[in-house]
Amino acid sequence: MNPPQSPRTVLVTGSARRLGREIALGLAAAGWQVAVHYRGSAQEALKTVGDCEALAPGPGRFASFQADLQDETSVRALLPSVLKRFGSVDAVVNNASMFEHDSAASFGYESLSAHLRTNAGAPILLAQALHEHLVARQGTGVVVNLLDQKLWNQNPDFVSYTLSKAALEAATTMLALGLAPQLRVVGVAPGLTITSHLLPDEKFRQLHKLSPLGRSSTPEDVVSAVKFALDNQSLTGTTLLVDGGQHLMKFERDFSLMKL
Repeated sequence: MNPPQSPRTVLVTGSARRLGREIALGLAAAGWQVAVHYRGSAQEALKTVGDCEALAPGPGRFASFQADLQDETSVRALLPSVLKRFGSVDAVVNNASMFEHDSAASFGYESLSAHLRTNAGAPILLAQALHEHLVARQGTGVVVNLLDQKLWNQNPDFVSYTLSKAALEAATTMLALGLAPQLRVVGVAPGLTITSHLLPDEKFRQLHKLSPLGRSSTPEDVVSAVKFALDNQSLTGTTLLVDGGQHLMKFERDFSLMKL
């Protein structure tokens, strides 16, 4: 009989709400200890922690951690805080994203800098910190970067966001090369998955059907892909597109600005 293994611990950024919350819940149900990161949604983060505990009861398996991913000092303090609480960390899921509209006409340095800090800089720093921890404990681990199918199906909307995700996609390859063999780095690129204030429910349902498979990704699809990336020991430096094939179609505008 194999001896029982200690629970693995994962930090999921931006997991108080929306897709990050679904990832945190899915990993809790799969047996992971989860560090729930948030920036300003403290009450929602506590609810995610409580819901994780309901799915997988056990003392001290879940906790919330605040950090502003725009601020380098705050980002650099995040993983040490998780390590202080859990003792070790095996994985980071970089889910948190800034998503604000600009175009080629309205683009400016301020917007680009803000998006790059949150969407690319913070994930790279967290990968760096996890690698240092793994080297010190002589272990292996994995980083999963949430990307976007729009990188393979570009349109002129959300220029700074798209550039920051393109930087993160490139970093996925560079980090996989530079931080091996201790660290695997994998991208997961969803399609239209969760509605927002930009999309009325009926419009979201119509847009969700625009794919070769007749459906885009669901939160469950994305969670399944994240779990696969975390567990498959041969995956690194590549991206799983989880979008029902939306990246194969040409969209002239971002989903939120499309007219049906």
